Amino acid sequence: MQPPLTLFSVVIPARDEEESLPSTVENIFKALSAEGIPHEIVVVDDGSHDRTWHVLQELRQTIPTLVPTQNTGAHGFGRAVVWGFDHSRGDAVVVMMADASDSPADAVKYWRLLNEGHDCAFGSRFVPGSEVIDYPRVKLVVNRLANFLVRIGFNIPLNDTTNAFKAYRRTVIDGCRPYLAPHFNLTVELPLKAMVRGYSYATTPISWHNRRFGVAKLKIKEMGSRYFFICAYVWLEKYFSRGDYRRK
Repeated sequence: MQPPLTLFSVVIPARDEEESLPSTVENIFKALSAEGIPHEIVVVDDGSHDRTWHVLQELRQTIPTLVPTQNTGAHGFGRAVVWGFDHSRGDAVVVMMADASDSPADAVKYWRLLNEGHDCAFGSRFVPGSEVIDYPRVKLVVNRLANFLVRIGFNIPLNDTTNAFKAYRRTVIDGCRPYLAPHFNLTVELPLKAMVRGYSYATTPISWHNRRFGVAKLKIKEMGSRYFFICAYVWLEKYFSRGDYRRK
């Protein structure tokens, strides 16, 4: 039996997201509070050049569960997420995007799945019951191809491994260390390691809405080789480590 969960940490990496953050944080706070979920919202300012940090200080006045923090080390999406892990207190953690593309209602579903005893809660935007609004066509094609290759290479049923929006018990976060991915490739390193190392997971349909403000930070041309490196690294662990890193 898994121990009952006591605190849900929402980790949000943010770089130049002054316009998106107010509605993102407010909607998460309202959704989790309405369900009586004890939580903290850990927003990591990852070297922003706009008013992101100032906006977070203002939001603290009205959102008591907000915990802003600045990544004072090297920057990058993956580094910011790990910084959030290290500066959060929850025994369960969900990674959400600052641009409001992830639904707070789905975060509630994740919390419930974890409380059913699962180690991880994975959503998919590409199964019956899911909803995707205004996904750029080129990125959609690349996404489906990349996820197909991951499914085949790792022999897993999950068809949306690359999405960052996933939830984990703290035991998984710590059990998958150390993390090598400094950028968006952390989005595949963490769930793949969790599965390869023997942690249980449940899947559920989720929704995704394209951002209303700002520009996307993911650059496909820059990330291709980095995704390949991380997938190759975890693939080698899966098939050649002889279970040395599996949960005990």
